[in-house]
Amino acid sequence: MTDKTTPTNDLAADPTGAVGADVSQVTREAAPAEMSRLATAIEAANTAYHTLDAPEISDSDYDSLKQRLIALEARFPDLARPDSPTRKVGATVAEGFGKVVHEVRMMSLENGFSEEDVRDFDARVRSYLGLGPHDPLTYTAEPKIDGLSLSLRYENGLLVRAATRGDGEVGENVTENARTIADIPHRLTGAPDLLEVRGEVYMGHADFEALNARQAERGERTFANPRNAAAGSLRQLDPRVTAGRALRFFAYAWGALSAPLSDTQLGVIARFRALGFSTNLLTVLCSGPDEMLAQYRVIEEQRATLGYDIDGVVYKVNDLALQRRLGFRATTPRWALAHKFPAQLAWTRLEKIEIQVGRTGALSPVARLMPVTVGGVVVSNATLHNEDYIAGRDSRGEQIRGGKDIREGDWVQVYRAGDVIPKVADVDLSRRPPDAVPYVFPTECPVCGSAAIREEGDAVRRCTGGLNCRAQSLEKLKHFVSRSAFDIEGLGPKQLEMFFGDPILYIREPADIFTLAARDAETPLRQLKNRDGWGEKSATNLFRAIEDRRRIPLNKLIFALGIRHIGEETANLIARHYGNWDAFITAMHAADDPEGAAWTELMAIDGIGETTARSLVTSLNHSVDRPAIERLMVHVTAEPVAQRTASGSPVSGLTMVFTGTLERMTRAEAKARAEALGAKVAGSVSAKTDIVVAGPGAGSKAKKAADLGIRVIDEDEWLALAGET
Repeated sequence: MTDKTTPTNDLAADPTGAVGADVSQVTREAAPAEMSRLATAIEAANTAYHTLDAPEISDSDYDSLKQRLIALEARFPDLARPDSPTRKVGATVAEGFGKVVHEVRMMSLENGFSEEDVRDFDARVRSYLGLGPHDPLTYTAEPKIDGLSLSLRYENGLLVRAATRGDGEVGENVTENARTIADIPHRLTGAPDLLEVRGEVYMGHADFEALNARQAERGERTFANPRNAAAGSLRQLDPRVTAGRALRFFAYAWGALSAPLSDTQLGVIARFRALGFSTNLLTVLCSGPDEMLAQYRVIEEQRATLGYDIDGVVYKVNDLALQRRLGFRATTPRWALAHKFPAQLAWTRLEKIEIQVGRTGALSPVARLMPVTVGGVVVSNATLHNEDYIAGRDSRGEQIRGGKDIREGDWVQVYRAGDVIPKVADVDLSRRPPDAVPYVFPTECPVCGSAAIREEGDAVRRCTGGLNCRAQSLEKLKHFVSRSAFDIEGLGPKQLEMFFGDPILYIREPADIFTLAARDAETPLRQLKNRDGWGEKSATNLFRAIEDRRRIPLNKLIFALGIRHIGEETANLIARHYGNWDAFITAMHAADDPEGAAWTELMAIDGIGETTARSLVTSLNHSVDRPAIERLMVHVTAEPVAQRTASGSPVSGLTMVFTGTLERMTRAEAKARAEALGAKVAGSVSAKTDIVVAGPGAGSKAKKAADLGIRVIDEDEWLALAGET
């Protein structure tokens, strides 16, 4: 496949010039743009991989995208968006199959890429459980099969339904196709009355080659790899096609069940085998990271001879009682880690360095490359991070980590990992052309000519043109209509560029979108339906899509405004806190006084830092965006965002703070339990706090709670509220 992707504007700069998931020096200012780009790329890859069965990037590239986004969200949790692809599994269900709602959600796995990641995983598990470094704790290690996830539901021993993972909550009904797979029993003896067996459908190398040979002989489409072949075969509308495709199935997990299968992960695998399922014989028990890493190397050495594709090793806490204690994050279990095999590198010539300008004014350098294949994908563009990375030195003239003296004409090493597009990882100075000259980073915006300045401590140079800069205005509009914001069907980047320069049907700020139909009706000779590339149906569909977005959830509206540092998760936090637009905007105007109660309330929201709060308040009170926002609100209505609740929970909807030492569960467990019960967990005590759980050693937070008359309880009372014995 050829990668025709052009780097999007406002490509986030990496201050260190590092690749992969090292985000230790990414600035808060640079993070939102990069996180947005990563999310967009991951969503597109999810759709291509899970829904269309036509991956556009390699598995290692996808893992690298997700690894970096996870790292950024960990570094800046308040910037993480609520519908981040790190919190999702798979993609939406394709048309043509019935939908199946999974009784137990099908989760994804956290990824690791180094020995350090594996040791960190073990340390996090121990910390969460309150175990010391030498306390006994075992894990299973098994090959990670590169196939398609499948859930098999058995009732009274009979296979009644098979479903793909889909988005984790809703999958596709592929029961008849699954019945054609020899590894999947139709009837079980000795199984619980209800049992959902989960695993991976895959195709062996020999069968894949034979299938492609048959396809080629018939003049039909061949498959790029065994995973594509397996996915495409399982999702055939005609089960007879599936039956001829030699699919296999490994069982390794479970969903709903009426009775326990075992008390250990390894015991469940043995039970599956006894019930007649194929399980991977390379699954072993490991005592700690050293043995886990040793098994990783064993499996990696056998990778080429297994006869089927794997892309890593999966580690799981063996004790199922500990798995239950560890529980889940939004999309991944805390008790498992997928240790992925490394990505690939390639060398090519850097033909030109170009600068792109994003919605926040960031000037992002992009390398135009002589096309080269990296990890099975042909690429022609790569990010160069920022001007320090290109120069190899920072603004003080000191060598920066990973920084290179990169020049046009150089031979560079491309590393497809960690960003929306590949990165330049190294330069071969021995092949440098004799006439190559150092690259001079522009000090003026290449789009509008305004000064491009770099603030103290910022790795990014930014255009000062603001809304007078066409690039910034256009990118803000693209952000406004993006999938995670207003998501207006039919109004994408291409259409916005057309409307932006139109003298009549112009769209130069968000409010213009909602007056478009009225202006179109007033100009019969220049109506949209008569324009090249449009017709009556497409114009009508666009106007209908715009009308459908006049009402939008508050969190999406806040995110759509494109305020610096306000990512989706932050917008969600703010929306949940204030509930509706009037309360929110009134509070933001009042918060302009840093000594006032409104500012204090804003700062007390768990996950909101001072930089984020200041950016929010400034944008809504003093920036050139404020009049545009006011004009927008004439046309749209923000729907209130309800607080998350848990039916029957005594703490649902309450704000809680944990302080001091908890003795019967870790702080992480307590926070996760409270949130699962519908409570909000704050990091500081304020007048809006409802309950403070104070353990031994509680200090100022407990005192402040007492001074404010807030209910303070001990750990035993908390456990009673949580329903723990």
